[in-house]
Amino acid sequence: MMNKLLSGVFILLFYAACTRPQKMTPQGAGNYSFEIVDSLDLAILGNPMLAGVSQTAGRFAFYDFPSREFVFTDPSGGIVGRFSKKEDTPDAYGFLMEFPCFLSDNQVALVGMQGVFIYDLQGNMVSKMAHPETLSGAGFMAFPGKGMKTLMLEGRPYLISKSVRTRSTFPGEQAFYDRFRALELIDIEGAHFWEIVPFEEGSQFLDGNGYYESDYAPAYEVVETKLYVALGGEDRLQVYSLHPTGASLDTLIDLQIPDFGKLPVTPRESFSEGTIMINGGTPAIRNIHRVGGTLAIHYYGGISEETTKGLEALWLSGEEEEAERQYQQAEREVKQGVVLFDLTTMKVDGMLDFPEGTNYSGFASAGGYLWMERFPGEDVEEDFIRVYKVKLSAN
Repeated sequence: MMNKLLSGVFILLFYAACTRPQKMTPQGAGNYSFEIVDSLDLAILGNPMLAGVSQTAGRFAFYDFPSREFVFTDPSGGIVGRFSKKEDTPDAYGFLMEFPCFLSDNQVALVGMQGVFIYDLQGNMVSKMAHPETLSGAGFMAFPGKGMKTLMLEGRPYLISKSVRTRSTFPGEQAFYDRFRALELIDIEGAHFWEIVPFEEGSQFLDGNGYYESDYAPAYEVVETKLYVALGGEDRLQVYSLHPTGASLDTLIDLQIPDFGKLPVTPRESFSEGTIMINGGTPAIRNIHRVGGTLAIHYYGGISEETTKGLEALWLSGEEEEAERQYQQAEREVKQGVVLFDLTTMKVDGMLDFPEGTNYSGFASAGGYLWMERFPGEDVEEDFIRVYKVKLSAN
């Protein structure tokens, strides 16, 4: 994989019936603001990222990339469990495909190349489900607080995770776009998988061009039996009703986010079977979380195609340090923030910037609050990570 700076050319190689969209334009912050009300400090060496928070806000999950270890804490930052599954053992999940979700304050579910696993916080395997088809590869873009979801349907526990089935095709073929499904609805007790969320009518991804996995990577949230999904570079919200064996589309809502860029066109002949391509600098809805009666929708406006091409050329000419510097500058200039979507009126209720000093990469939610990482000081080595408890306040 090429250096992180060339997010425009991230390439990961692994072998092995609709309603018309409603249109609405965000009108500023409206009557809301973000307020930091508390914080949690985790003292740990390494490079941990906030992976998720339990529904009670009683447990926090962090993933440390260098050690490939999950660390679990209580609200004060005290460590209550940790585990790593780097070894080739029967209870190892393999390549991590998505951050986990809490099933309770004592168990997590996560998905890897080896299947869907449920562990306690010490890493003891509770159960394992095989994928519905053999996987040849997967890509993973990590953002704070973005992971699997859990819900109850007719009294039974379910999971939702992103789908990585190949469906006997690849992004260079029309069949890929016809057969695509973004998510898996998983019946835990029955170990049944149902693939849901296709490219709906009017989707950009049905225009005959080719698209990277990151272009349509799903961001999603579950509220009771409703599923809210955005597919990467499409700034629209797809709303579904969930049932035990699938999902039915309720409505499509065009968010019309200002400063949200356009996805670059990629010829289908650029794709080859068995190759997974991820472009980290293109516009995307990166995350969706519920906070009270509102959806907080994290959008990333994207680095322009022209700038990306210039960075690629600079890198390939051997000017890596200058390309790195220019990339960091371009990244700082990207327009991004949080769209507020009212779950009662089903309308956009404004937009907010991230609170000053927080990590713009994403956030988690639980207990009626958002949880955001503090942005570390530049050129300062720290042996802890701070997570802010953020309230969405009415002005």
